[in-house]
Amino acid sequence: MMKNKYNRLARRDFIQTTALGVLGLHLPPPLKKLAPSDITRVAHIGLGGMGMQHLNWFQALPGVEVVGLCDVDSIHLSDAKKALNESQPLNRALLYDDFRRILDRKDVDAITCATPDHWHAQIAIMAFQAGKDVYGEKPLSFNVREGQKMLKAMHRYDRIFQLGTQIHAGENYHRVAEIIQSGVIGKIKKVHIWKTGEPPVLTPLQNQQVPPHFNYDFWLGPSPFEPYAAEHTHFNYRYFLNYSGGIFQDFWSHIADIVWWSVQPKDLKSIEAKGARSSGVGDTPRWLTIDYEFKDLQVIWSSTPPDVPGAKEKHIGAYFIGEKGHLICDYSTKSIEINGQSMTEVPQVPRSIIRSKGHQQNFIDAIKSRTQPESNLAYVRDMTLPMHLGLISWRLGRKLHWNAKKEKFIGDNEANRYLKRKYRKEYDWI
Repeated sequence: MMKNKYNRLARRDFIQTTALGVLGLHLPPPLKKLAPSDITRVAHIGLGGMGMQHLNWFQALPGVEVVGLCDVDSIHLSDAKKALNESQPLNRALLYDDFRRILDRKDVDAITCATPDHWHAQIAIMAFQAGKDVYGEKPLSFNVREGQKMLKAMHRYDRIFQLGTQIHAGENYHRVAEIIQSGVIGKIKKVHIWKTGEPPVLTPLQNQQVPPHFNYDFWLGPSPFEPYAAEHTHFNYRYFLNYSGGIFQDFWSHIADIVWWSVQPKDLKSIEAKGARSSGVGDTPRWLTIDYEFKDLQVIWSSTPPDVPGAKEKHIGAYFIGEKGHLICDYSTKSIEINGQSMTEVPQVPRSIIRSKGHQQNFIDAIKSRTQPESNLAYVRDMTLPMHLGLISWRLGRKLHWNAKKEKFIGDNEANRYLKRKYRKEYDWI
């Protein structure tokens, strides 16, 4: 049974909680005034680039009130409050530098999380324990064990979770999934997925004094301690394995999503990754090729497009190879070939998947109906798990064999140690 440590957390005396403003919208008013029971109160944790997107999306939804903002960087926090004030001058959002204070509040229905990857799981699990629903930014978790614990906690506390794979809500992905599932290109035997680009070359910097506006120790949180250097933090965190997994981990969820939605890969058997480390001080892959062998399906990730017509123009994409033809797509386009005939649509395939009202609206609707949303946790955990395993194969430099039922590598204790990570004692809260 999972321990609920949330209620036993010591309170910290450095907390800043600032009340500023009251609610007001620069949007067309609803036809009728919403009852308090119809309003979903949302707080945002992590207010960098993607966190500001969360704030912009949710504050514009009818029936949503932003009631809290949290970041360990006070500049991010003040910028977010300023942006909210401009769109809603009378908002009542409170400011925090410790997300646990948001979880203390009985009036918060849901949180969004756009922190660096190494915080995603702990914040989500503690939010579940505190009775909050969660819209979490991708990737789902930092490692396999965290994803397992998230799913267990979500079920135990009967919560709602949506992963921030916003492209999932688009028309193109819906239509691609319908076409693949219809069988018009036959049984899928192989899928190529790719994302081009290399990480930036980060040059070494001298260790620096932590800026007064930045709680660096809290930013590090459960990850290993290392002296502060600016290139490790904020946007650049994704290029260091202590916090993320580079371009591969940043984009996997967006393009693997259409594969898992369309063909539901099952029974992963082996993973073989090859690649080179990035130049400079970053330690994530510069380029990466991964061969995943599932039951009756091969999925290949690469940093370059496959050598097929229409692929080289796409910086990200998926290429489905079926017995009767193939389909190539990216976020917004698709082209199909069936029995040698090229087309961009298959009119005889009916619309069979309900269209989304919008990824964030889907989350709010799920909160009210108490049914899991489109990018629900069970689905996205299955889709995210191979990403973690691919990085482990790359780090170890060898092919790995996987027991999908037990979710362990076969006969490889060294590889299995990478399935989880020991948290720093001060931040081991789950």
